[in-house]
Amino acid sequence: MPKSTRNNQGKANSKKAGPQKAKQMKTKPQKAKQKKPVHKKKKKSPGQVIKLTLQLALLLFLLVIAAGMFYFYKTYGKTLFQIQAEAKDVVSTSTKDDFRSSLTSLVYDTEGELIASLKADKDVYYIEYKDIPANAINAMVVTEDKKFMEHDGIDYLANIRAAIALIKNKGEIKQGASTITQQLARNIFLTHEVTYERKIEEIFIAQELEKKYSKQEILEFYFNNIYFANGHYGIQAAAYGYFGKSVTRLSLSQTAFLCAIPNSPNRYNPITNMENTLERRDRILNQMLEDDKINLLEYRKAINEDIELQPSKKNKENYVETYVSYSAIRALMENQGFEFRVSFSSEKEKEVYEDEYNKLYYSLQKELYRNGYRIYTSIDLKKQKLLQASLDQTLQDFTEMNGEGVFELQGAAVSIDNDTGRVIAIVGGRSQEFPGYTLNRAYQSYRQPGSSIKPLIVYTPALERDYTPDSVVRDERFEGGPRNSGGSYAGEMKLSRAIELSKNTIAWRLFEELTPEVGLSYLLDMNFAKIDKNDYYPAASLGGFTVGVSPLEMASAYAAIENDGYYRHPTCIVKIMDSEGNEIVGEKIPTKQVYETNAARIMTEALIGVIKNGTGKGLGLTHTISAGKTGTTDDKKDGWFVGYTPYYTTSVWVGYDIPKTLEDLKGSSYPGTIWRSYMEQIHNSSMTDTFETYDWRAVIKEEQEKEDEQAEREQEREVTNEMEQEIEQEAEREIGQEDEQGVEREIGQEDEQGAKQEIEQEVEQEIEQEDGQGVEQEIGHEAEQEQETENEIRQEETAGSDISDTSDTEDMEEELLMQEIELQEESETD
Repeated sequence: MPKSTRNNQGKANSKKAGPQKAKQMKTKPQKAKQKKPVHKKKKKSPGQVIKLTLQLALLLFLLVIAAGMFYFYKTYGKTLFQIQAEAKDVVSTSTKDDFRSSLTSLVYDTEGELIASLKADKDVYYIEYKDIPANAINAMVVTEDKKFMEHDGIDYLANIRAAIALIKNKGEIKQGASTITQQLARNIFLTHEVTYERKIEEIFIAQELEKKYSKQEILEFYFNNIYFANGHYGIQAAAYGYFGKSVTRLSLSQTAFLCAIPNSPNRYNPITNMENTLERRDRILNQMLEDDKINLLEYRKAINEDIELQPSKKNKENYVETYVSYSAIRALMENQGFEFRVSFSSEKEKEVYEDEYNKLYYSLQKELYRNGYRIYTSIDLKKQKLLQASLDQTLQDFTEMNGEGVFELQGAAVSIDNDTGRVIAIVGGRSQEFPGYTLNRAYQSYRQPGSSIKPLIVYTPALERDYTPDSVVRDERFEGGPRNSGGSYAGEMKLSRAIELSKNTIAWRLFEELTPEVGLSYLLDMNFAKIDKNDYYPAASLGGFTVGVSPLEMASAYAAIENDGYYRHPTCIVKIMDSEGNEIVGEKIPTKQVYETNAARIMTEALIGVIKNGTGKGLGLTHTISAGKTGTTDDKKDGWFVGYTPYYTTSVWVGYDIPKTLEDLKGSSYPGTIWRSYMEQIHNSSMTDTFETYDWRAVIKEEQEKEDEQAEREQEREVTNEMEQEIEQEAEREIGQEDEQGVEREIGQEDEQGAKQEIEQEVEQEIEQEDGQGVEQEIGHEAEQEQETENEIRQEETAGSDISDTSDTEDMEEELLMQEIELQEESETD
């Protein structure tokens, strides 16, 4: 049977048998347990997994958002609602007049007399929307707020971009997001303090402004309140300020040039940073071309146009007003917690600091001209006029002017009250009427100080390190060293005389001994702003700086020497009150000790010698003691005299704005003349106070006496030690001698015994010899005697003597016999 047929039959049989088996299962009990059916789970597709994951993530995200909103509401909700309510109130009560005028800040001198009014000129140059050139509107909109006509005051995408940039830059604001409306809100109703609360309030006010005023009105307010640097508020004021004519008469290039300034009034200040302003003008013109606001022909003509500033001939701020503004702004910056710095670890750090400084400085400058402050100063107008007159009269014969109508030869001077440390007079240049801008050289110009820097970074620091005016130094040429003025060298001399004659070689060597790092640190401690990394070389000891110093800095530094070494940052601000009479800035001036008091007093004594016997001879005052120092650069391009009395310190600089040689310029000529002329007039016969002194000679004498006493004690100790040593040595010698003598005695005894034996032997030999000789002699003698006797007998016999005298002959024989016996006994005894 085919396989397929069998399969079909099997299937048929199974179908037939199926019901029967089922019946049997129902009727017959089953002992075995039935198996449970197995249900297989269906696998989910990847798409379903991703969908579920996204749903869970979205749920978690919404929960986090909800929690964040709840936390934010609990923490900041009330504050936000309060800020929003305040914003509504501010805008609802505003009128168009609020955008046309500002409060005037008033400046008072030391006597409380009004000397200046600081007021924005926007109310004078207010221009209505219909008169604002279309090019100006287009230029500002394409660069500041392209969506201005579309948004309701806030560009949310721009704010998101700014927030992302804020996160990327770790909290540092690098990208702005303020619309034109927000900028207007900030300029009119808020401060420029960088806080999140202020930013939120700015947003709320901008939204309310858009509700109340039309786009055209907002643009009108904006163009009349935006700041164009150098005290110009509003585009019309800027047009007259920079070009001397109305904005309606400006070319496209000039209009774009003005619209480049408000983005950063310092960076694009046309007076100080013309290249930056021109660069931004070109970018604005390019954007206008891309946005079809101008055609290619207009673009090319505008971008090739040369910009020449032709300021209006309105009265410019004088030297007092510019310095008061500068001092007041810095005081307000300090009041807001800004920390001024003059040294940095890198160029990047310096750039960040300068950017923060400029932003705050110019924002507070705007407030100064519109917030109605009352500014009380230390300026003495009488002394101000005397200082100005002294400078003008001394330089009156130099009449050459530059292309802008400004005197070529210039000068600057600053006078400080030593009791307070505040500036009482400041002259930034010669008096003249000219249409240009007032450059206050007293604090805005930096020049080479020449030898006037020596007391600050060489001599006073050296006096802190055991040098005295009597210290002997050597004035001589040496390899790599400087020349002295006049080319003479004195050899050995006292330090005081080297200071009086301003010897370059001495200052150079002392500065090398100190090291430039130590010497220049004193200037940094006194906030000298232009110390460069390339200044750390010996040439700085003679005033060779990359940039230089200002008359204001020099006056404050010398005032620190007069003030026993205590430095006070120079300012003319006594206090600042707001328009409601609340004190914002107080009278206290912080002090910092820079030099040791004794060193400062010794330096003053040496500088008195400069005026009496040195390079400043003849500049002394009639009634009051004075001290000072001359300074002249090698090429005679800068001349300085800085000096002081117990009452006032004054610094004077003379030179050309564009440095060039003036043959008869030196510290004691024009600068010294200006200094003496002014100081002689402000001192009278009752001003006879003297400087605080330090009797270094008595101290040296006392120290010498102590040293002598110490030397005597040491000498006594040395003598005592020597005596003790001699005694010890003598004792040692005696012991040695005793030892030697003991040995010698032993040797001597042995020698003596040997000698005795030798002597005894010699004696015995001599005795033997003598005995032999004695016997021979005795025998010979006896023979002679016998012969003589015989001769005598013969003679007697011959003479016929009586033979009867036999007894006498016997007697003689007995005597001869006795003599022989005695001789034998003597020889035996010997």
